[in-house]
Amino acid sequence: MAASLNLKIGDSVVVKSGVKDPDLGIDIEGWQGRIVEIEKKDNSVGIAWDSITLKSMPEWIIEKCEVEGLDWRQMNLETTEVEFAKSRDTTKAVEKMIEKLESKHAWDHLDEEGKRIQAVLAGVDPDDEWAAVEAWEKHLRKVLQFPFDAKVFESQDRGPLQYGDKVSVKEITMIDDLYGIIVEVRFGRKKYHFPLCDLEAVDKKQPNYQTVHDFAVWFANR
Repeated sequence: MAASLNLKIGDSVVVKSGVKDPDLGIDIEGWQGRIVEIEKKDNSVGIAWDSITLKSMPEWIIEKCEVEGLDWRQMNLETTEVEFAKSRDTTKAVEKMIEKLESKHAWDHLDEEGKRIQAVLAGVDPDDEWAAVEAWEKHLRKVLQFPFDAKVFESQDRGPLQYGDKVSVKEITMIDDLYGIIVEVRFGRKKYHFPLCDLEAVDKKQPNYQTVHDFAVWFANR
């Protein structure tokens, strides 16, 4: 029990042999971290994993946790499932490792869409939105096949184009710090510059559909 072990916030503990993750059912013997919470009523502790445990954590676990809304950074266990251990790192090292892993797995919660988005943004600082837009521009110029038919799928507060209008997308014209990727479209006999994030490719069987959709998902969740 917590009292018998005299556990305190900040103590380092290691998971005992035979203990499994209560949510995923995997063996977590040897995982180590610091106590961040003590629940005497439930005889449990909240453990924030140290940087060494986080670094060695299989990627599929982090991906699964992101998809299922579980926290891979820490876990609650019964006090009988852990024992005291010598600290192996610093809280600063933990922060740096979490930052690195969060950057790598920032879009895992979107499952397959997230994997495609993450591939486009590989190596991009998640806090640098302009660099992310530039990465998307480079990717879209490489993979999109022009021209292609699309429709406006976001309501517009103003302007000549409205929800449901069908247009022909001709090319990428620029990137914008507010609207992201701007494309040239034709609507009837007129030409407009319009945000790609507000468009949806018409032909769902063509690769353009998935690519434009992934960009729109990223833009909405950035």
